[in-house]
Amino acid sequence: MIENLKAFLDAKVAQYNQPSFIINDPICIPHLFTKKQDIEIMGFWAATLAWGQRVTIINKCKELIRLMDGTPYDFIMNHEEIDLKKLLAFKHRTFNDIDTLYFIHFFRHHYTHFESLEDAFVPADGNYSPFRGIGGFRNYFISLPDFPNRTKKHISSPSQKSTCKRLNMFLRWMVRKDNNGVDFGIWDKISPADLIIPCDLHVDRVARKLKLISRRQTDWETAVELTERLREFDPIDPTKYDFALFGLGIEEKF
Repeated sequence: MIENLKAFLDAKVAQYNQPSFIINDPICIPHLFTKKQDIEIMGFWAATLAWGQRVTIINKCKELIRLMDGTPYDFIMNHEEIDLKKLLAFKHRTFNDIDTLYFIHFFRHHYTHFESLEDAFVPADGNYSPFRGIGGFRNYFISLPDFPNRTKKHISSPSQKSTCKRLNMFLRWMVRKDNNGVDFGIWDKISPADLIIPCDLHVDRVARKLKLISRRQTDWETAVELTERLREFDPIDPTKYDFALFGLGIEEKF
């Protein structure tokens, strides 16, 4: 029964949408900061690097913060060329120094023109949709003249049939508003109702066991299908169920 499944998932949201969840999750990285731009920069970077063991992801993000003197936004906006040399040794899986330097270049370019990274996701006409917003962000991200082609693989797009798990996770962190102290809710131009579930291996597996997904492959349409099903439980804040599905998958091996 749909009522029983909603009650079950609501209970799991209450269990996992808690500050204790932050400790072992990459979202702990932007929680190290209070300045909006630092939260955005390191939230984006933590989400981008979020593959592999969570402990390793968190440690690599902390290493990156140290290399930027503990103040990412200030470093990005005010560094000299010589300051970039210490970043050349940074690497996490397939993310290397070329990617690191371009991320810094992109952030500096963007924050020279805008106060918030939210503006990179919202179309000029203000009409945000997940497909348009995420696709538009990727086009903008790769648009600078010295963009290294290898960095494309770190930023996905719905048009590539990707679930865009990392970008959807980052958007959840920035957009969702609640009083539990996990997600930040510091963006106002994108509605929580328009977010898409970050569909990773654990979420996908649990959702299929609960018969929330019927699509055979796992791609953008799968993430949309799952989100539409969860909107039946909460049309205003469907991605809160990410806590339930992820928690059931990684903590409880459901």
